[in-house]
Amino acid sequence: QLQLVESGGGLVQPGGSLRLSCAASGFTLDYYAIGWFRQAPGKGREGVSCISTRGGATNYADSVKGRFTISRDNAKNTVYLEMNSLKPEDTAVYYCAARHYLGDSMCGYYGMDYWGKGALVTVSS
Repeated sequence: QLQLVESGGGLVQPGGSLRLSCAASGFTLDYYAIGWFRQAPGKGREGVSCISTRGGATNYADSVKGRFTISRDNAKNTVYLEMNSLKPEDTAVYYCAARHYLGDSMCGYYGMDYWGKGALVTVSS
């Protein structure tokens, strides 16, 4: 069964940190660019960050630049999202998604082939 599973969500105080993981099973992530998305209560889904197949390219939404870092370990078939200086407005369900690419020059937030079920991140005092 092909699936992505997010982990690492939880409750954190403002200014705190969390690291989300996105692990693939049933397929290898070597040829997939990965995107992290989030959906806050009552809002639409937005792209947060993405990374190309081997990490050669990354992208961040303006709202998280300088605070979030995306990385990947293809040997572990896992992609990470390190989130620092968290704010209440970062509260959302975070999803990872994969799109098949042959190169390492780009990533994006459209045409995703596989999605995880999400991990809840709550930033509150």
